[in-house]
Amino acid sequence: MTSAVSRGAQALRAGRAPLRWLAGWGRIAWLGAVLSVLALSPSSWRDPATRHALARHAYTDTAPILPGFTCLSALLTVVITRIVTVTASSYGLSQYALEMVVRVLVLELIPLGAALVVALRCTIPNGAALAQMRRRGRFDEALRRGADPLATEAVPRMVAGIFSTLTLAALSSVVGMVLAYLAVYGFTEAGLAAYARMFGRVFDGTVSLIFVLKTVLFSLAVSVIPLASALQDGPARGSRESAALQGLVRMFAVLLLLEAASLIGNYY
Repeated sequence: MTSAVSRGAQALRAGRAPLRWLAGWGRIAWLGAVLSVLALSPSSWRDPATRHALARHAYTDTAPILPGFTCLSALLTVVITRIVTVTASSYGLSQYALEMVVRVLVLELIPLGAALVVALRCTIPNGAALAQMRRRGRFDEALRRGADPLATEAVPRMVAGIFSTLTLAALSSVVGMVLAYLAVYGFTEAGLAAYARMFGRVFDGTVSLIFVLKTVLFSLAVSVIPLASALQDGPARGSRESAALQGLVRMFAVLLLLEAASLIGNYY
């Protein structure tokens, strides 16, 4: 009898798991919408303290990781360009080597890498910090003072994460394109015309639109999901490890879906 009751309880918990999963995503979507509305509302930025917090987070979330990520992207560009050009030349396909490098690096790897770096270094720790602040009662103190903790604490962190992701992706893409040209043609203008034609062939209207949308959605995903996960009600939301882990899992799932959708749009 006891085993039957135990099996029934396990089956009931298993049946509720999808509902809890859907409810968690629903709360994240609602909190993400609230943060987005607050970020777009002019009233959220009337307080000088909020503007100062945005400037501080934008600097601390971008400046420390920008040189390292740019150097890493440059090194990756040189290595991949060399490998691809040598391999393509051995098969008589050297005319496609540079196009392949641009497609792999600029279209796929650099935006995804920028989003992951910003998430791991900035937005997930920011989400865990918000969860700790909430556990210590800092949000309740702000409400008693008449301030909105979402507008003063969460929104600056979210906007700073978006800014950091877009900045890293844009700068590293430019550096990657320049180094790819130099790795193939060297310090000469002889290949500019061919490189411009190849670049225009790769970045046509559809691919450019998909690239911009993907980068923007990546920045939104890595900025909103960790913060919204940390702000959810529920058990064990107070620990930094719990908020970081849940934000990481959900964020990776969304990034994977966005990358799959961009690949389908670019190549099918």
